[in-house]
Amino acid sequence: MKMTRRTLLGAAVCMTLGWSVLSGAVAADKPLTIGFSQVGAESEWRTANTASIKDAAKKAGVNLKFADAQQKQENQVKAIRSFIAQKVDVIAFSPVVESGWDTVLREAKAAKIPVILTDRAVNVSDKSLYVTFIGSDFVEEGRRAARWLLDRAKTMPAGDINIVELQGTVGSAPAIDRKAGFEETIKTNPNLKIIRSQTGDFTRAKGKEVMEAFLKADGKKINVLYAHNDDMAIGAIQAIEEAGLKPGKDILVISIDGVKGAFEAMMAGKLNVTVECSPLLGPQLMSIAKDVKAGKEVPKRITTEEGVFPAEVAAKEFPNRKY
Repeated sequence: MKMTRRTLLGAAVCMTLGWSVLSGAVAADKPLTIGFSQVGAESEWRTANTASIKDAAKKAGVNLKFADAQQKQENQVKAIRSFIAQKVDVIAFSPVVESGWDTVLREAKAAKIPVILTDRAVNVSDKSLYVTFIGSDFVEEGRRAARWLLDRAKTMPAGDINIVELQGTVGSAPAIDRKAGFEETIKTNPNLKIIRSQTGDFTRAKGKEVMEAFLKADGKKINVLYAHNDDMAIGAIQAIEEAGLKPGKDILVISIDGVKGAFEAMMAGKLNVTVECSPLLGPQLMSIAKDVKAGKEVPKRITTEEGVFPAEVAAKEFPNRKY
């Protein structure tokens, strides 16, 4: 058959359109790529959080680029810039500290890459630099810890109740907020007094080290330990025992997170209560990231639902714990 100029032109157009449709289909099927910068691996909670995110990404068919910041903000900034250079679809991260993010987040916005915060918030001048924040209400966690103590104080001998506090990483959202919520609530009882407060960096080793110092300075005065996470509490429990005292009895121990180690300590009578802070944010993150990429509206703040677990329910609840 003789090919006319018009026939050849039509064939070329069809081929071009065919390839356009095909490439569009490929683009549509292309997996979502998320760049995620994790704080580190400082605690049982963080390990569970990392596992949740990696598992959820795998199940959702998401291409996850994961970076461990080893608790250093400069490492997170480098990771975010690397994600921008790689042109990922969405950037998500749990910030080491609250401040110092404006510049790098502006870079992400200029590159038109949406940013999702998980677990911890940031303090920025322009809230449009991130799309949403998924995580716990840390202030409320501090309040819940304090409310438990207010109830317990009703059964304690009259007089001052001296509290020592193990804070989380200096400048981090959970450390700032858990302290604020706790202090705000205990003010209703003038007998509750924080006599010492120092960072334990959310780690078991540092929690033990700081508690040892507290005990040397004020051993006989301490009635209550309030730790901003379970790992520091567990480290402090070791220090209390080594000082010849009984954690959970001689010194009441209150902590936050709700990891299995805390439930084991409660069942052993060494920890009195843990306030839940769920690390299982992976499925929620994947779902929200897909919505964001699809251009759907998402809430600016998404709060996880959590409970309070006193020692009395530890044995019953332990089999249900997933982290």
